[in-house]
Amino acid sequence: MGSPPLAAHHRELALGETADLEACSRGITWVRQALTDWDLLGSGQDALLIAAELLSNAAKHAGGIRNLTLTHYDGLLQVAVTDPSPEPPRLRAHRPDSIGGHGIFLVDRLAQDWGTRPNGGGKTVWATLALTR
Repeated sequence: MGSPPLAAHHRELALGETADLEACSRGITWVRQALTDWDLLGSGQDALLIAAELLSNAAKHAGGIRNLTLTHYDGLLQVAVTDPSPEPPRLRAHRPDSIGGHGIFLVDRLAQDWGTRPNGGGKTVWATLALTR
């Protein structure tokens, strides 16, 4: 499920390939506002965590964040972050006692599905969640 079908709601936030943590904070605030506007905040708490993980991974490991996209359709919510690195994230063996390294593990556990697709020399990492009212 790389690209969502026609969306009931769709928003994009361009972040200009920034790698600073302020961009991560802006992105999380933006996701919270979109979920509030769509009356999905109560059922979309996992989306906030997933967005935070995808944003911080792009900032720390992939050269920056190009943009953040939210798409809501058919009871699903897709969070997608585009970065300039073509290297996909790898799900590694989880070590609960380690500091850090939990991002993609958490995305894998919380999302219904997730993956990557090429995007302009970089990639988009996306995660889809089922929403309950």
